[in-house]
Amino acid sequence: MPLTLTCGNDRRVLTNPPGYDEKLAALKQIVKDWTGCNEFKMIHKGAVMKDDNAPLSAYHIKHNSTIAIIPKVTVPTPATSSISKSEQNTVTRIVDELSSVRSTLVLDLQSFVNHPTEKEHMRLSELLLQSLLRLDAVSPEPTWEAARRDRKNAVKEVQGYIDQLDDAWRSRPR
Repeated sequence: MPLTLTCGNDRRVLTNPPGYDEKLAALKQIVKDWTGCNEFKMIHKGAVMKDDNAPLSAYHIKHNSTIAIIPKVTVPTPATSSISKSEQNTVTRIVDELSSVRSTLVLDLQSFVNHPTEKEHMRLSELLLQSLLRLDAVSPEPTWEAARRDRKNAVKEVQGYIDQLDDAWRSRPR
């Protein structure tokens, strides 16, 4: 008996679902594994499927039935969550940008300090300025203290690399 599960725009067809005599709890476990969501409603033909101990046949599920899955959305309160998802995404963008600079440009900068060339100066200067502009484009909300602090520190670090680059260029032998 194929069974179709829908969750928003996602659709999953179970070709081997639990049998009609299986309990709803077995189907709920499949949904949990699929969606990664622990709290949700299951609706079949307008009826909310609540009783985990009831067999699937009690909900009149038949061949090719469709069950809608509606995840329970919880809004985090400031007491439960010290950092919001949006703030965390912003922090991640900042950290990723800084990691990219550290992994791709810092070694090149160190070799430039020892052997400065005009071409390498232009390349590193351009890439560091691009990174600085990407960090500048991140605009955390005034209440996002962690994101604002991380952005400030990242800008200072990249600016420090630009200063090292310019100092090495000015002090090169001519």
